Amino acid sequence: ACSAPPQVNRTPDTMPARIASMNPCIDAVLREVADPRQIAGISHYSHDTRSTSVPLDWARHYPAVGDGAEDVIATRPDLVLAGPHVAPQTVAALDRLGVRLVRFGVPATLEESRAQVTEIGTITGHAERARTLNARIDAAVAAAATTRGVSANAPLALIWQDGGLVPGKGTLADELLVSTGFHSASRDLHMAQWDMVSLERLLSIAPDIVMTGGGGMGTGGANVDARHPALRRAATHITYAELPSHMLHCGGPVIIDAARHLARIRHDWERRRGG
Repeated sequence: ACSAPPQVNRTPDTMPARIASMNPCIDAVLREVADPRQIAGISHYSHDTRSTSVPLDWARHYPAVGDGAEDVIATRPDLVLAGPHVAPQTVAALDRLGVRLVRFGVPATLEESRAQVTEIGTITGHAERARTLNARIDAAVAAAATTRGVSANAPLALIWQDGGLVPGKGTLADELLVSTGFHSASRDLHMAQWDMVSLERLLSIAPDIVMTGGGGMGTGGANVDARHPALRRAATHITYAELPSHMLHCGGPVIIDAARHLARIRHDWERRRGG
């Protein structure tokens, strides 16, 4: 596991032959842009039903990479893609072996997600596939934003996840909410990027729609506060909808599924309102 990766004569433009990903959001992009034979390993989160951003049957074709240097090196990579947080020991081990490590932040906007997809496509040697993926994402968001003549008013919506956690302005989840035809309650409340909303405050806001978590990214389940009797009593004027947590934390192709899911929530609300 600690042996050096095979030596490859490369120029800066050579496609990496063995890519290891340490991040489930990056896994989702690699699935769309990389050649299957280029992928040497993917994040262990993608092998977990609670946190995967890719189909499990696809994920299980590849070794699971943990957070330690041993797991990464065992894939014998010539390129490692990771999120913003990587253990110093892993960074040092890859540096000693001359393995390129590229770290990506969490995109906070649709534009940052496009840039991330473009960069992954470029460094894996598939820039055209990245452009195609970004076009599909843009088309999905545009289609989700189309109000089909049912209601002229955007519903006031609050994404309310585990423990009352709410994405505010400056998060991809909030931008996507607004981009798909909702009015963001968290913006009205001047919420921080990720902030907390208590049950009492939620009831005082009285949003049209409350989107509760359905587990994901290791949270282990939906927002337990969503089962509170006070919320059941408020169901006469508040619509509750499930928004799986894994749709909130990744950009790239995950946006396509999230946009379609949000569009269904909005259209269901409009239909119940009867226009």
